[in-house]
Amino acid sequence: MKKSVLLFLTFNLLIFNCIKADEGMWLPLFLKALNESDMQSKGLKLSAEDIYSINKSSLKDAIVHFGGGCTAEIISDQGLMLTNHHCGYGQIQAHSTVENDLLTNGFWAKTQAEELQNPGLTATIIVRMEDVTAKVLANVTNGMTDAEREKKVNEAISQITKEAIKDTHYGAYIRPFFYGNEYYMFVTETFKDVRLVGAPPSSIGKFGGDTDNWMWPRHTGDFSIFRIYANKDNAPADYSKDNVPYKPKYVIPISIKGVEENDFTMVYGFPGRTTEYLSSYGVNLIMNESDPARVKMREIRLAIWDEDMKASDKVRIQYSAKYASLANYWKKWDGEVKGLKKADAINKKKLFEQDFLLKVNTDDDAKGKYGNLFSDFEKRYSEISMWNKQRDYHAEAIMGIEAVNVSSFFKSVVDSLKNGKKAADLQLNIEKIKADVLTFYKDYNAYTDEKICAAMLKVYVDNIDLSQQASIFEEINKKYKGDFKKYAKYLYSKSIFVSPEKVMEALTNMDKNYKKIDNDPVYKLMYSCMTKYAKEIYPKYMELDAKITSLNRTYMKAMRELVTSKKYYPDANSTLRLAYGKVEGYYPKDGVHYNYYTTLDGVMEKENPAIDEFVVSPKLKELYFKKDYGQYANKKGELPVSFCASNHTTGGNSGSPVFNGEGQLIGTNFDRNWEGTMSDIFFNPDQVRNIVLDVRYTLFVIDKYAGAGYLLNEMKIIK
Repeated sequence: MKKSVLLFLTFNLLIFNCIKADEGMWLPLFLKALNESDMQSKGLKLSAEDIYSINKSSLKDAIVHFGGGCTAEIISDQGLMLTNHHCGYGQIQAHSTVENDLLTNGFWAKTQAEELQNPGLTATIIVRMEDVTAKVLANVTNGMTDAEREKKVNEAISQITKEAIKDTHYGAYIRPFFYGNEYYMFVTETFKDVRLVGAPPSSIGKFGGDTDNWMWPRHTGDFSIFRIYANKDNAPADYSKDNVPYKPKYVIPISIKGVEENDFTMVYGFPGRTTEYLSSYGVNLIMNESDPARVKMREIRLAIWDEDMKASDKVRIQYSAKYASLANYWKKWDGEVKGLKKADAINKKKLFEQDFLLKVNTDDDAKGKYGNLFSDFEKRYSEISMWNKQRDYHAEAIMGIEAVNVSSFFKSVVDSLKNGKKAADLQLNIEKIKADVLTFYKDYNAYTDEKICAAMLKVYVDNIDLSQQASIFEEINKKYKGDFKKYAKYLYSKSIFVSPEKVMEALTNMDKNYKKIDNDPVYKLMYSCMTKYAKEIYPKYMELDAKITSLNRTYMKAMRELVTSKKYYPDANSTLRLAYGKVEGYYPKDGVHYNYYTTLDGVMEKENPAIDEFVVSPKLKELYFKKDYGQYANKKGELPVSFCASNHTTGGNSGSPVFNGEGQLIGTNFDRNWEGTMSDIFFNPDQVRNIVLDVRYTLFVIDKYAGAGYLLNEMKIIK
C-alpha cells in the first residue's frame, strides 16, 4: 500500500506541482492570496489592488464584456474602446451594403456625430464580485436529489441578486464554480448605447481569413474601435442623440515601447468556457465522438456557402459574418482533436485517475465517498453517448438549415392558436417575430439554403439510426427514397419560409394564417424534429448531463480535499479572469521553431491578389515600400504586427487587453495557435500560445494608413 501512495505522490508532483504558472484563468478577487507574489517574481510591477479593487479605480474598471461574447478595453477618457475586428464584425456587416461596403473598405468616423449606432450591442463593466457560496448553499443538504438541490440553489440565487441590486441601476448574476462547489456574484453596469467609431478594411482586419484562423505565424490587423455613450449623469441609457461619451473610472495607458522574448504579459478579460478537470471519459466523448461529427457537418455547410459567396457579392456580404462564425469553431474543434491526440490527453488522464484511486483506497473515509467515482463516470458517459450524438446532429444538421431555423420562431404562437389559447401577449410575440424575421431575411439566400437543406438532411439520415430519427423521415424516405435534392426542391418551391414577403404577409393576420403556417412543408419538417428533440432528446440528455455534473462536483471536491499542494483555478464561465505568462515562441513539430513575433514583411510575403484572403491594399503597400512606419517601428526598423505568448486564453478572450508588467497595453488578444486549441480541456505548456495584435500595428493603421490620427489624441501613449 505504501508503494501505491508513493506512485500517486510521484504522479502528483509530475501533473500538479510542475504545471507552469502560464496555466490558469484566475479570479481577480483572489490575486492577492494566490498569485500576486508569483506574478511579481515574473515581472509584474503592480499590486493585486491595482488590478482589482472596489475601494479605488483599478484595471478592472476598464475591462468590458463586449456584446456578451467578447472583451474590450477602454483606452480614452471619452469612452473609446478597442476590441477585435471579428468581435465587431457583425456590426460592421450590419452597416454594409453593396453600395457602401464597410467590410471591404473600412470605416472611420471623423467626428462623434458620424459614429454609427448599433441597436442591441451592450458594454458591461464589473462593479464588484463577491463570494456568496455560503448564502447559495445555505438550504442545501446532502440527502437532496440533483433536482431538489438545483431548486434550492436557484431560489437562493434569485433572492441574493435581487437584494444586491435593490434601488440601483446595476445588474447582477451568480455563477457556479468548481461544478457548484462554490458560487460567486458579479454586480455589473451595462451600457446600451455603443457606437462604431472605426474599423480597418477586411484586407487588414481579416487578412489571412479562414486559412490563417487559429494559426501562427499571424499577420491579421484584427481590431475595431467603438465608443460607449451615457446620459448626462454618466449612467447607462438607451440610445439618444443627447447622450454623451462615457467618462470611465479608469483609462488604460498604451505602450509603444515594444515587447521582447520572455517579457511578462497578462491578459484580462471574459473567457467563455473551459473544462480542464474532465475525466478521461469526458475527454473521450469530445475527442472521438462529438468534435469529429460537428467538424464534418460544418465542413459541408462552409463549402456550400463558400461556393455561393464567391459567385455573388450580395451573397458574400449576406453570409460573411455567418461564415466567419461557423468557420471559427469548425477549425477550433479540428485543432482540438489533433492537439488532444498529440498530448496523449486521454491516457494521461487515465494514469492520473488510476493513481488517484489508489490514493482514495488508502483512506476508508475517502473510499466510502469517492471509491465508485470512475466506474460511475464510465456508466454515465456510456449512457449519454447516443443522446449527445442526436443532440449534435439536431443542432448542426437540422437547425443548420436556415429556413427550418426561422420557421421555429413561429412555433409557440402557432401552438397557442392551434390549441385555442390566445395568450394575452400574443401581439407582442408577433411583433417580436416580425423584428426577428426582418433581421434574418436581410442576410438570407434561398438558393444557397436549398443546397444546405439537401446536404444536411442526407448527413442526418446517414448517421442517425432510423429508430432514432424524427417521425417525418419515415414519410420522406418512402416518398423520396434518399433523393434529398428532390425533397429540398419540393420544400423550397412550396414553403413560405423562403420568402420574406410571404412570411410578413402571414404575420399580418395570424388568427387565420396560423393554419397556413402549420401546413407549410418546412414548418412540418421543423415541427417533427423539434418535437422529437423537446420530448425525447433534450430531456434525456439533460437528465444524464445533470448526473455527470454531480459526479464532476464530487470529483472536484475530492481533488481539492486530497491534493492540497495545488492551487486550483476555476474553469472559465464568461466571468472576469486574469491569466499571465510571457512572450514566447514554440516548436510546433520536430525541427520547426516559430519566432515570437511577426512583421509587415510577412504580410507582403503572403500577398496573393488571386485569393481574397491575401489581398494587400495599395495604400498599405505604399507605406511598406517607403518604410513609412513612424514611431511604430521596432529597434530593427521593422513594423511589428503580432506576437505570441503563453497566457491561458479561450473564446471570449477575443479583444482582451494584453498588458506588460507596468499595466500598460501592449496588444489585443485575438486568437490561439492551432496546436494549442485543446487548452480548453488539457493544457500543454509547450504548445499553447495566445496570439496578440501588437498595439503598434493598431496605432500605425489608425494613424498612417487610415489618417485617423485624431483618435490618438484621446489616448495616453507611452513611448
